[in-house]
Amino acid sequence: MTTLPFPLAPEPDTEAAEYGRKLFAGPVDFLKGVVAMDGLPPADRAEICFAGRSNVGKSSLINALTGRKALARASNTPGRTQEINYFTLGERHYLVDLPGYGYAEAPVAVVEKWQRLLKAYLAGRQTLRRAFVLIDTRHGVKAVDEEILRLLDGAAVTFQVVMTKADKVKDKDREKVLDQVRGALARHPAAFPEIVLTSSEKGDGIATLRAIIAGIG
Repeated sequence: MTTLPFPLAPEPDTEAAEYGRKLFAGPVDFLKGVVAMDGLPPADRAEICFAGRSNVGKSSLINALTGRKALARASNTPGRTQEINYFTLGERHYLVDLPGYGYAEAPVAVVEKWQRLLKAYLAGRQTLRRAFVLIDTRHGVKAVDEEILRLLDGAAVTFQVVMTKADKVKDKDREKVLDQVRGALARHPAAFPEIVLTSSEKGDGIATLRAIIAGIG
């Protein structure tokens, strides 16, 4: 039997799942919104960031992970997150919500400013341990996603794909999308070799992602 490249991340064992649950059940607080690199908080702890094109379900996923309904503001208007939002996760981690990329209902100059900030952050943050790149299970990897994946390759930042809205896709269609995503990831040296399949609405994959984040130091 051949092993698929980029398999789905396995469910955590009981100990890892409980460690992840406890971490996210503890203090998680909004720290600040950053609009320029000189506004970043001290690089004194490990940080993980969430990147994804506008309306991929990033805010919903962060809220599901933390069990808080409005920690990250969800919006039906793509491009609402206009800054890098920092959250403290316990005493050892930062969770970082990056501006949505791709389509945004905003002036071109504003979008360009976000993109410059995003690139500067990814290339220059020494304490960034992993980027979670969110991909909509209904659509797979698009050209606009390839841009951020190439950027992460160039910055030598390990990234892991998290598939969102998995409950919106039938099993047979989901497999086709996963094949497309695996093919895309094979071209990127910075890609972490496991995919996390999630549904913020149903709670699927949330315990797995919590355990993965808890294990990043």
